[in-house]
Order: sequence, then C-alpha cells, then structure tokens
Amino acid sequence: QVQLVESGGGLVQAGDSLSLSCAASGRTVSGLSMGWFRQAPGKERKFVAAINRNGDSTLYTDSVKGRFTISKDNSKNTLILQMNSLKPEDTAVYYCAARVVWFSGTSVLDYDYSYWGQGTQVTVSS
Repeated sequence: QVQLVESGGGLVQAGDSLSLSCAASGRTVSGLSMGWFRQAPGKERKFVAAINRNGDSTLYTDSVKGRFTISKDNSKNTLILQMNSLKPEDTAVYYCAARVVWFSGTSVLDYDYSYWGQGTQVTVSS
C-alpha cells in the first residue's frame, strides 16, 4: 500500500513561486513512477508533470514547460513540484499520483496511476 499527502498549496499573486510537496509512505519514492495532475473548477483533471522511478526522466505538459520542475527528494521520501512564474490559469487543485513499477517509465495518463493524494489548492490571483 502507498499513501500520498500533498502540502504547500495556497493563495499567491501572478508571477510568484510556490513549491508543492507530496510525502509518500508505504514505499520509497525511488520505487515509484510519480506525477502531478491538476483540476480547475468545472474542468477535467489534467496532466502536469511526471517523473520516473529513479528520477532521471521527466515529462511536462506544454503550458508549464520552463516554469515548473518535478523532482524527488529521496532523503525525505517526497515528490516536489516547484512552480515559478505562476499565472492565474494555473489555479487548480493539484494532485500527487504514484504507481509501483519495476521498470523505468513515465505516464501522462491518470488511469495509469494507482495511488492518489487528497489534493492541495493552488490559487493564483492577478
């Protein structure tokens, strides 16, 4: 079993930075393929970023490339999403996701992930 708990969301101004954390328990993050998804009001949940098991491969949706960075802090068993130059369009509930894998890989598909956090609200005002 894997449990994920997001933290770090909040209300910020456009142009600000924010770092989200996803604390994992039950397995080490080095054994997990992980990702971040977000869901804006009235919208479907969408892919944001993904990282493979050992952290040497990442993927990003086009709208966040160059602004967001996904990474793992193995010493804290935590997944990180560093968000810079935030825009009002980034406003959403952000979810951490994970799947147990024994291979190197990433996924942009929410249905590939078995475990989900409760979400953390990010609101970016103009």
